[in-house]
Amino acid sequence: MPPKKQEEHQHGPILGRLSTNLRMGILGLPNVGKSTFFNVLTKSEAQAENYPFCTIDPNESRVPIDDVRFDWLVEHYKPLSRVPAFLNVVDIAGLVKGASEGQGLGNAFLSHVGACDALFHLCRAFEDSEVTHVEGEVDPIRDLEIISSELRLKDLAYLQPALDKVEKLAIRAGDKTKKLEYDTLIKVKELLSTKFVRQHEWNEKEIEILNKHLF
Repeated sequence: MPPKKQEEHQHGPILGRLSTNLRMGILGLPNVGKSTFFNVLTKSEAQAENYPFCTIDPNESRVPIDDVRFDWLVEHYKPLSRVPAFLNVVDIAGLVKGASEGQGLGNAFLSHVGACDALFHLCRAFEDSEVTHVEGEVDPIRDLEIISSELRLKDLAYLQPALDKVEKLAIRAGDKTKKLEYDTLIKVKELLSTKFVRQHEWNEKEIEILNKHLF
């Protein structure tokens, strides 16, 4: 029998790209267990040691996505090959305070983040004197804010050149087709001082613009 059809809901526009082959990055401060989590999730054997920056170049592995709808289609139609949707999981090197200004692995880290469709933030909340913490003592709230702040600064670093380019067309050249894009990017700039793009309500046209810039 096919899976029960669930009640249909109206879905609004979605931030991000749609694909059966997306990339999810595991990020967080150094030495919080990202590589260990990556190994468990992907059944890999990436190096995982008790010292900061054990991972420098990202580890990556594909994980098939379980889907009862896909299983039913395969059983019903019996295709010659079975190719499920995959999630590419990326173990990203640890981020430190000041990464947006070049601290730690700096720009290399941020470029790896920018190449992902989604981010899984792994934060340490356990006490263990044998496991080094780059900030000294364990404080999950502080650590969450460090990562959040660096990610917003990364978006701001991308935003300003993009905004300058659109401003030349929308304001100086009077291109009315670029006015909404300019207004949306201005709104993003104001928002990023305190929160992420995803934490704001956007309309469909604004989301098309945000997806174009991969926020």
